[in-house]
Amino acid sequence: MAEEKIMNNPCQYDDEAEQAKYLEKRKAQMEEDFAKPFDPEAVLEVRHLRKTFPLKKNMMGKVLKELVAVDDISFKLMPGETLGIVGESGCGKTTAGRAILKLHQPTGGQIIFDGQDITNYNSKQMRPIRQQMQIIFQDPYSSLPPRSTVGGILSEPVEVHKIVPKEQVKDYVLELMEKCGLRDYYYERYPHEFSGGQRQRICIARALSVNPKLVICDEPVSALDVSIQAQIINLLKDLQKQMNLAYVFISHDLSVVKFISDKIGVMYLGSMMEFGTKEDIFSNPLHPYTKALFSAVPNPDPTAKMDRIKLEGDIPSPANPPKGCRFHTRCPYAQEICKHVPPEYKQYGEGHFAACHLLDQE
Repeated sequence: MAEEKIMNNPCQYDDEAEQAKYLEKRKAQMEEDFAKPFDPEAVLEVRHLRKTFPLKKNMMGKVLKELVAVDDISFKLMPGETLGIVGESGCGKTTAGRAILKLHQPTGGQIIFDGQDITNYNSKQMRPIRQQMQIIFQDPYSSLPPRSTVGGILSEPVEVHKIVPKEQVKDYVLELMEKCGLRDYYYERYPHEFSGGQRQRICIARALSVNPKLVICDEPVSALDVSIQAQIINLLKDLQKQMNLAYVFISHDLSVVKFISDKIGVMYLGSMMEFGTKEDIFSNPLHPYTKALFSAVPNPDPTAKMDRIKLEGDIPSPANPPKGCRFHTRCPYAQEICKHVPPEYKQYGEGHFAACHLLDQE
């Protein structure tokens, strides 16, 4: 990636000299991280991932204004692990997942999959990689072709990637359907004949039909009833154990994320505000935004007192992020420094990271 594309963060400091120092420091840190060797055991390494969308261009095609959808995200995922990504709607969760799969071309950073740097791969180079990286979409109704039968939907990727010989495709698909809780007589049926939970099982079977190593789960249960959600989550966990899959599980439902995840990343306005193991995040949340998310979880006990942390104001536009800390305009603990200086993303325990000025003063 060109350095100017990596470093074009529009506003962090009020003072231009401080802004220049910040960009120089960030550039040096990125170059140092990009030079590090890849972890041979990791399925996925994401280093300083950034994705922007142009909003306004001049006559020469130069971008004058952009929307920063994902800004400086880094993590590592091992085989059999699940990373849960949580945050409000519009925080960049889905865009991050699509950028990892290169359904959106990243603006900056590195994506290392199975020991290969695929950041600048073109569509031809990505084709053999596609078999190993799959996605389960949020909406099971619109993500299935209505004119194809279940057998046709599941057979197509198997035939395209030549997973098994042509004469064995149907037997392979029927075995896959059974593994995903689908009856064999569903083979000749069409998507409109199924319920939401059954359609999502078909989507899961389609994603797993090519024996992937990584699956991006983009809110796979948000469109389903609560009882069906539990069935789908248990199915995903069982399949993960059987196939040693790595999941990136995107959701806004904290109870679901807690059940399925090993690591959790909390996003806000495209940035990772806090990252750590499930135990660290739920037992010892550090960032005020993480605490606010947890306080908003409904309590089924009507006699229990709701001790919610109220966030002031609306979410700022990603096209005009506030200077300093991105969260300060809504944070109940914001200080003067938060308005002008961006907090540094630091480690506050083994594998536990956060970006908040409040933590530096404790």
